[in-house]
Amino acid sequence: MADPVCVVPAGDRCGEGVVWHAAEQAVYWTDINRFLVHRYDPATKSTRNWRFDEPVTTIGLTDRPGTLILALGSKVILWQPGTDARTDFARPEKNTPKARLNDGRPDPFGNLVVGSMFNNVAPDGSGVDITGPALGGLYRVNQGGGSETIRSEIGISNTMCWDVGRRRFYTGDTLKNEIWAFDYDPTTGAVSNPSTWFSGFERGSPDGSQIDGEGHVWNCRYHGGCIVRVSPEGKVSGVLDMPVSNITNCTFGGADLKTLYITTAQGGNGPLERLAGGLYAIELDVAGIAENVFKLGA
Repeated sequence: MADPVCVVPAGDRCGEGVVWHAAEQAVYWTDINRFLVHRYDPATKSTRNWRFDEPVTTIGLTDRPGTLILALGSKVILWQPGTDARTDFARPEKNTPKARLNDGRPDPFGNLVVGSMFNNVAPDGSGVDITGPALGGLYRVNQGGGSETIRSEIGISNTMCWDVGRRRFYTGDTLKNEIWAFDYDPTTGAVSNPSTWFSGFERGSPDGSQIDGEGHVWNCRYHGGCIVRVSPEGKVSGVLDMPVSNITNCTFGGADLKTLYITTAQGGNGPLERLAGGLYAIELDVAGIAENVFKLGA
């Protein structure tokens, strides 16, 4: 396996929300603390940026050409990068500004599943210490903009991925160092029967994840300097070491879905941290599966 390469030295304070846009053959991701969305074109090696008025934490594909769904700190919006048109869509988190939205992804049924956490970002983008009770929740947003609560009292809601057969949903709590598995009903989008699936891994804390075509979860480890590959049985099947400490999220991209794109955050010590906050890529032997799409309909 080749080493990870920093393809965009973006300097993100907290890169996140990475998604492969197959129709555009491009990567979108965010910087939460600088309120930015980036787009990287691997063919031309060019990057474009958009600025928002609050943190952007999640980017999802939709079935409407030219339209993406974003989670901001306080709300979910629809966004058209071509024109920069922005439309408010949903407000699943009722405890703002004490809490903010965080990691999310469309599910196989076409909903958006998005979590939240204690709001650790000040209005100017600076960091705020996490204190007090677990304010985070896990929400499902439907195509009409309605939402329902899946789980509450989460410290930091992270990891949103579904197994190859679309019968299991993985999500977790960074502060508890746990990833849970839920039964998933692909005909309704409902989840049930939560259980602790992967916990206590000693390298960092669980951040975002994606799943490969063999059903293994690639979990990014914040403060852990690595991505851990976990089998469907919850066992470590491999570890991808990274040259920086804070690994935040990943997505499978490229024409064959064998390029893993990885977001990172600043922080850590040592000479290699000069590229912390960059977008990384690595070519793998195993392919991922296509990103789910939020269903807006006509």
